[in-house]
Amino acid sequence: MNENKYNTIGVNYKINRTADYRIVSSIVGLLNLPTGATIADIGAGTGNYSNALAILGYKIKAIEPSEEMQRQAIPNGNVEWYSGSAESIPLSDNSVDGVIIVLSIHHFSSVRTAAKEIRRICPNGPIVVFTFDPRQGEEPWLKKYFPEVYQKDFNSFPPINEVADVIAEEGQWKKTIQKFPLPHDLQDKNMYAGWNKPEIYLDPRFRQNVSGLALASRSVIQKGIEELRSDIETGKWDNKFGYLRNQNSFDAGFRFIKCVVS
Repeated sequence: MNENKYNTIGVNYKINRTADYRIVSSIVGLLNLPTGATIADIGAGTGNYSNALAILGYKIKAIEPSEEMQRQAIPNGNVEWYSGSAESIPLSDNSVDGVIIVLSIHHFSSVRTAAKEIRRICPNGPIVVFTFDPRQGEEPWLKKYFPEVYQKDFNSFPPINEVADVIAEEGQWKKTIQKFPLPHDLQDKNMYAGWNKPEIYLDPRFRQNVSGLALASRSVIQKGIEELRSDIETGKWDNKFGYLRNQNSFDAGFRFIKCVVS
């Protein structure tokens, strides 16, 4: 996991990347653990999902390499913070009842090494991963304005089945994959959250907290923004994509993986 990257783009991260209650509900249902259980949140960021689970009564061990992310965390008595990476988790063997990984697995330097560490700290599961695979979803309009950024996601996010297989094989766990179509009012503003609200991409504060946009070259982003702004102002965007404003959800390719002892 790249600490320096998130020390840069993590500024004001918690403003845009708040925990969405539907993602939280799905995590709780997939974990299927009683309140009071201890859960490791790997790549916890600013702790939005750690805190959301802590409020529900779970004890969280939040693992995060970025000091900037940790600095923004809201203190919670049920959340214990550790500086560390997925490939070297600073927890004892068999020390947690479950593990969650929320939109961070694409930043792991080695999913296989991380899977070994996850098995070490949680040999029986459940392991719940929320991630993204552009091969699985509908093609987004975003591709028209930011083709280089969209294409890069195919390199950044490994195929969902490969990720599930690597994790499941390491722990000899049973795996399941579940779709998560993005709601029209998603609170966790990831790169595809504005599938029905193109205007949010014009906001530099939104772009700053989305790694795909924040880390792309300035010229690529500026070109896309100028074209998008023009199409919104002239009505071209609505003429072509306006039907999305009336949809309740969009399958961009976000998925949950659950691994547990069979």
